Amino acid sequence: MLDNLYKKGGNANMREILKIGVGADHGGYELKEEILLYLSSKDYLVEDFGCFSRESVDYPLFAIKVGNAIKNDEISFGILICTTGIGMSISANKISKVRAALVNSVDAAFLTRLHNDSNVLCLGAKYTSNKLAFEIIDMFLKTKFEGGRHTTRVNIIKDLDI
Repeated sequence: MLDNLYKKGGNANMREILKIGVGADHGGYELKEEILLYLSSKDYLVEDFGCFSRESVDYPLFAIKVGNAIKNDEISFGILICTTGIGMSISANKISKVRAALVNSVDAAFLTRLHNDSNVLCLGAKYTSNKLAFEIIDMFLKTKFEGGRHTTRVNIIKDLDI
C-alpha cells in the first residue's frame, strides 16, 4: 500500500504530510538546495536523492532514483532539476508509474496536476528563479487531480507502462 502520507501533530490538529523526493544533476544543484530548504520550511518530509555537489554527473541516474521511488510507492511526488529540465523529464518518463512534466509556469503546474495527475515535476534551473520555482511547487503540490474525463486519458497513459 502507498505509504506516502505521514501524520504530524496530534488529535484535532493532525494533518497529512507528503513525502517528496528531490533530485538534480550539477546544472540543477543550486536550485535543488534552495528547494530542499523551502520544502523543509513548509513541513514536508523531503528526501534528497542527490547530486550532492556541482561536480559533473549524469542526470538520468537521478531521474532513475526519484522515478523508482515513485514506482515503489516510497514517495508521494518527485521534483527533478537539471539545466533545462528536458533531460530529466525524458528520463523519468521511461519509468513505469511516473508521469513527469516539464513545467515553466504556475499555470502549467496547475494544469498538469489537474488534467494529467502528474507525480513528478521537472524544472530547468537555467529558466526558473527560486521565487518562480517555489510558486510552481506550491501549485503543483496543492492541486488535486480533477478526474472525470481526464481519468480515461490518464488510464490510457498508465496502460503504456511496461
